[in-house]
Amino acid sequence: MANNSKKNFIKDEIKKPGALRKKLGVKKGENIPAAKLKKAANSKNLKTREQANLAITLKKMKKK
Repeated sequence: MANNSKKNFIKDEIKKPGALRKKLGVKKGENIPAAKLKKAANSKNLKTREQANLAITLKKMKKK
């Protein structure tokens, strides 16, 4: 079981798809600009900061 949960950790992390996009005011279907992601990653709001950091990480993984 532990090995399977490691494979799907990203699926478990994304609880509310589109929440960060809504917070940042980006229309559905558009990419979140890097500048907005960077600003959100330095936010005082912990949840927003976590979501932005995950988005940055996923963006890096997608390029490989």
